Formats: sequence, structure tokens, C-alpha cells
Amino acid sequence: MATDGGKPWALISDAGERGILEQSMDILRQHFRIVRLQDLLADPAAHGPKIQVLFIWLQLPKATPELLTLLPALKVIASGGAGYDHLDLPYLTRLGVRVANTPGVVSECTADMAMGLLLASARNIVEGHQMMMDPKTTVLPQWLGSVEVSGSTLGIIGMGNIGSKIAKRAKGFDMKILYYNRNRRSVEEEEALGAIYCGNKADLLGRSDFVTLAVCLTPETTGLIGATELALMKPTATLINISRGPVVDQDALVKALQGGTIRAAALDVTYPEPLPRDHPLLAVPNVLITPHFGTSTITTMRKMTQKMVNNALAAMKGESMPDELKC
Repeated sequence: MATDGGKPWALISDAGERGILEQSMDILRQHFRIVRLQDLLADPAAHGPKIQVLFIWLQLPKATPELLTLLPALKVIASGGAGYDHLDLPYLTRLGVRVANTPGVVSECTADMAMGLLLASARNIVEGHQMMMDPKTTVLPQWLGSVEVSGSTLGIIGMGNIGSKIAKRAKGFDMKILYYNRNRRSVEEEEALGAIYCGNKADLLGRSDFVTLAVCLTPETTGLIGATELALMKPTATLINISRGPVVDQDALVKALQGGTIRAAALDVTYPEPLPRDHPLLAVPNVLITPHFGTSTITTMRKMTQKMVNNALAAMKGESMPDELKC
């Protein structure tokens, strides 16, 4: 715990590998006296009444009623990342606690990850690496089941900040871009992105060689892709998910991958994270899974931390928060 006097107190889950990276802690310490969750729980009477800010990173600490009861002076929760499905906004609003996330700043990095997964899966990059590192390899393969990216059709479900960034990158690969979104973008935006609107999800799924999910997790998007949707996709198609794990029915995905309903899947998110080591998805050869690190660059994480601090400071001053979340 920091010992700086005169600074408002803020709670974090931890620092380092299990919390906010040490490379970002200087941004927090510049403005706040930092308390780790373990210190709060060790002596809640000493620390709890002083904490006015809760910084959530990797969805931790969880803003449960039990934790919030220990924080009677809490004014604001600043959460890192664009998603906020882990926050009960109506409940927090009733408590008088203001809430903010960090949208926008994660878009470029997450879009990079989406294209990275798409390329790695399409061109079997991981399999190729493993083969070349295998001491038994003596002959180079001519083909590993790779498919063409340039000139193919990309379907994007969720054309928000991240979806539009993915479209810009795909345009550089001369991909035909389809999108399905709750609200249609303007004609000018569509022309700039080179994107064609699909009025229904089924149309997009049936026409796309790659389907990328870039939606927020809500009750409406939970299970957005299940057995019915997977059956609509081409048997040569690849599903890419950089949004949230529960957007995809994982049991249905396992069956689709095993049965050849779709060619492959590339996932930066699952549920839970990580998957249990005996989960059937881990035994499917045509899936690529990464550890939810779409935003995991030092540059982006420092930007996220700074955005969290800016939101918290605004709330402490009673000012408008740049990224406030409201019911």
C-alpha cells in the first residue's frame, strides 16, 4: 500500500501479473493512494471508510454487495476495457456510485488481434510453426489446409468502434466486407469502410468466408451464435470471436468443428477463462485459442489506465466523466 498523504484512496485487486501491470502503476500512484484488496480485507475498518475510488482491471475486484458494503465512501468505479457486463449498473446507480469504462482506446489493439487471429487461422501459422520446430520434420509440406484471405468475404457482426477498425484493416486485404449491426451506419461511413449492410444475420452468415464477432455482451447477445447460426455458415468458413466468450454457445461450437459444419474457429475469449483443462474445445484440432489479450500491449494498457484515472478524477471533482456509463 502506498503511503502518500493528501491523495484520495483507491482500491485495486492487485498489481503485477494478477492485477494492474507494474508498468502502469505509476499513473495511478501519481494521483491516488493505492490499497490492494488483500490489505482491505485484512483490516476493513482501517481502510474501507477512506476508499473513494474502485479501479477494476480484468474484471477484478468484483463489485459485489459484500465488497461495496466495506466501502461506504465509494464515489466512483473506473473499469478498464470496453465491456461492462460484469457491472450491475442499476444497482450501482441506486448506491449513488458513478461508473465509467474505457471505450475507444482499446479499439485499434483489439482490431489488430482480430486480424491476427483471422490470418493465423486461415494460413495455419501455429501449425506451421509447430511443424518446423518438431525435430522429426525433414520434409516441408506443400499445404496444411490453408485458405485465401485476400479477396475473400468478411462478415462483421457488431459495427461499433472495434468493428469499424476491423473493416478498415480488412479493406487493405481487398476483402469484401459485410456487416450486421443493431443500427445501420450512414451511407458515408459505409462507403469509407467499403462495407455492405446485411439486414439480417442469416444473410451475412451464409455469404461470409470469415465471421468476426465484435459485440458487447448483453442479454440479447448472449448465445448470439449457436447451433442454428453455425449451420448457416459455409463449411469452409471460420468464426472469429474477440468480444466475450458467452456470445458463442461453446457446446454447439465443439459439435460444429468436430462435424465439419465450419472449417475453423479462432477465439481470444472463452467462458470461463481459462477453460478447464479437460474442456472438449481444447481437444478440437481446428480451433485457435488465445488468452484474452486483445488489448494486451503496454501502450494500450497504459492508455486504459490513464483513461480510468481521468474518469475517476472527474468524478471526484463532481465533473462530467468522459466515459460515464448510465442505465
